[in-house]
Amino acid sequence: MSGGATIDPGGSGAARPTVDIRGLCKSFGSNDVLKGVDFHVDQREVVVVLGPSGSGKSTLLRCVNLLETPDSGQVLIDGIDICDEDTDVNAVRRRIGMVFQQFNLFAHLSALDNVTIAQRKVLKRSAAEAREVARRNLERVGVGDKAGHFPAQLSGGQQQRVAIARALAMDPEIMLFDEATSALDPELVGDVLKVMRSLAEDGMTMMVVTHEIGFARNVADRVVFMADGVVVEEGPPAQVIDDPQHPRTRQFLRQVHDR
Repeated sequence: MSGGATIDPGGSGAARPTVDIRGLCKSFGSNDVLKGVDFHVDQREVVVVLGPSGSGKSTLLRCVNLLETPDSGQVLIDGIDICDEDTDVNAVRRRIGMVFQQFNLFAHLSALDNVTIAQRKVLKRSAAEAREVARRNLERVGVGDKAGHFPAQLSGGQQQRVAIARALAMDPEIMLFDEATSALDPELVGDVLKVMRSLAEDGMTMMVVTHEIGFARNVADRVVFMADGVVVEEGPPAQVIDDPQHPRTRQFLRQVHDR
């Protein structure tokens, strides 16, 4: 999915940021979830993170935009250490879009207003501009005709696409997906994966935690397999998925295929 460098919207001439994680550790009480993870995502690259439940995948993702604070190590976004106390975390976080397993839409707001509200509050866009951007992104993810619908009137797949539109409306340079399809009925998964595939084709830098092996094989530039809080194996999909070298990777893939 990788392509040429993209100039940033601010016109500074800098390439879009990369994610560079060095020696990342995170514990919850006596539970060591991340045990010195080294990890990177290059600009315009799609990296899929696979692994069993409890391997630290979601915690890793949440550390990238400081929804969880690492105990030690570094998370650099385009060379800026977001764990440094002098870093403007909110400014860095605005460059990162995140889509969760749960859609987290406001039940009392229409799809359009759900996609508008953060633009107004965080980016200080006018009502007219925010609505225009919201409509454009709802169309982009295939739910433009649902702009006036409330979450309860939408299927799970439609709600997740609204959530993706909400993230895109903030003009992120990196998109994080945390099990974005795992709460959906099987027949609705394809529509969301189609949107994610389209973003990859457009050159969006993406870090995706998922169990969707087909998506990983067909869309990822690189697959990272995690287990027990460490990166066990990484490489191109053809290597990690089709010819895994580590016994733990092979065991996981057998279990996934046997479901």
